[in-house]
Amino acid sequence: MRISVIVAIAENNAIGRDNQLLWHIKDDLQLFKKTTLNHVIIMGRKSFESIGRPLPKRTNVVITRKQNYQPEGVLVFNSLNDAFRHFEKTEEEIFVIGGGEIYRQTLDDAHVLHISHVHTTIEDADTYFPKVKWNEWNVDSEQHYPKSEDNDFSFTYKVYSKNLS
Repeated sequence: MRISVIVAIAENNAIGRDNQLLWHIKDDLQLFKKTTLNHVIIMGRKSFESIGRPLPKRTNVVITRKQNYQPEGVLVFNSLNDAFRHFEKTEEEIFVIGGGEIYRQTLDDAHVLHISHVHTTIEDADTYFPKVKWNEWNVDSEQHYPKSEDNDFSFTYKVYSKNLS
């Protein structure tokens, strides 16, 4: 099992407000879809509810402490560790897609980070990506995307791998 994190973050690590994304960036949404398609995606209950439905062509996993929570089309676990144990014997790449608390619990165990660094600061966000110890990560690739009529902000998409030295 390979644990990957995928997220779009503002320069001040902001990722959300009121259970919603902070921007509309079509190129980032396309990267998200292309990267996670046909893989397992893990998210917290609030993230799932903000999406409103299981994402197609992916195994959707929701983490919640709520008992008897069982929306149609998703696997539900009461802890991130339970979900990871369920998939531990697979060669599958697992994508953690949010929210803030799920990212915080995953960051130390992640092997790969897919981060869209959005070139803006959002002052009134209420959800933030945890601080990353950047010296523990290597940049494997990066691609810049300009602001456009489809992208509220420019962003740089970087893929990082854990520095094992």
